[in-house]
Amino acid sequence: MTDARPIAADHARRFLVRRHLLDPPRALPAEPASVLRVIDRIGSLQFDPLEVPGGRNHDLVLHARIRDYRREWADHWLYAPRDERRLIELYNKMLSIVPITELPYYRLSWTRGVTNYTEFLAEHRDLADRIRDHIRETGPVSTAAFRDHGQVINWWWDTNRPPSTRAARAVMEAMFVAGELGISRREGSRRFYDLIERLVPASLLAEHAPEPEQVRHRLISRHRGVGLMAESGAAELVWGTGAAPERRRMTAELIEDGTLIPVQVEGIKETRHILGDEWRIVEETARPDPERVPAVSFLAPLGPMLWDRKLVRTLFGFDYIWEVYVPAPKRRHGYYVLPILFGDRLVGRVEPRLERATRTLRILGIWFEEGFLPMEEPHFVPALQEATRAYRSFVGAEKVTWPRTRIGRELAKATR
Repeated sequence: MTDARPIAADHARRFLVRRHLLDPPRALPAEPASVLRVIDRIGSLQFDPLEVPGGRNHDLVLHARIRDYRREWADHWLYAPRDERRLIELYNKMLSIVPITELPYYRLSWTRGVTNYTEFLAEHRDLADRIRDHIRETGPVSTAAFRDHGQVINWWWDTNRPPSTRAARAVMEAMFVAGELGISRREGSRRFYDLIERLVPASLLAEHAPEPEQVRHRLISRHRGVGLMAESGAAELVWGTGAAPERRRMTAELIEDGTLIPVQVEGIKETRHILGDEWRIVEETARPDPERVPAVSFLAPLGPMLWDRKLVRTLFGFDYIWEVYVPAPKRRHGYYVLPILFGDRLVGRVEPRLERATRTLRILGIWFEEGFLPMEEPHFVPALQEATRAYRSFVGAEKVTWPRTRIGRELAKATR
């Protein structure tokens, strides 16, 4: 086993922010091709349909990295005609967006989906046949096309409550997970499904990488996402990358062939790993740049910079929980709260909410870490002003309102 190379904590923070394309933020060219550049760097984007802050999770990730980002740029690559598609939605770490050319290395998701849903689809064979025939004859459809099928069943998200999911929705989801249907487009949160062979080139559908290679590829994708990942991690971070002994063996092989470089980060007990082809970024960030003025970006809650909560807590001293599923009385902050990155520090949280009717970006709350004084911190207020301006433009708001707290009033006045 190669000895781990030492790296100081402040150096590790600079490296992570640079390799996550956040130093500086919103710096990639304002064009659809930049979406592909982001995914090429971080491997995949987690998809979540909630749009409370004015954009979906992957749009928030892209906005933080691409100048004047527009959500239709990602949608173009996801939902273009078959021969023009560059991205596809499938399960990697939860529902994710991955390059369509890597499909042969992600088919394991479909293989396991078939195994998991064979009995379920057999039980609902008549409805599944009806869905196939309808799509084959009429083209992409949503579950609304089957509202006449009134059966309600207990689906996986109905745990501990009465059955409430329409059978057509569950069957189409099962067919999607099993790789029989794909998402042709979305209208709001509604999926329109089509037969997968209409969405993916036949040459790609014919390719099947061996299962060990698929598991290896999936493990590398998590390293591409985190950027400084340990051999083990939270369950959802390592899901689908093999049991611990298998992951240990693959990690050793990846170190041996130079794909990964082990590092010992100051203040962190376990060995972490950096992708071999990103070591140049380690060298570029070895020393702080005294001429660089720190900028502000708002981080997506499910963005790869935050996948490894333990790393965020130990390296940045920032304890972050996405509280959308926490009952309101138990929330420490707000419903949909975004961490505030200032240079290479996580200094606070903000809760933006888009009111579409009035085209107003409401800052429902803003909180700062203990010891961080935003009004006294050099460069912070103008950096926050620029980040807020960019976010307002991104969500299509015409004005911004701040919370009626002391700090909210001070920031409103300072950034007006």
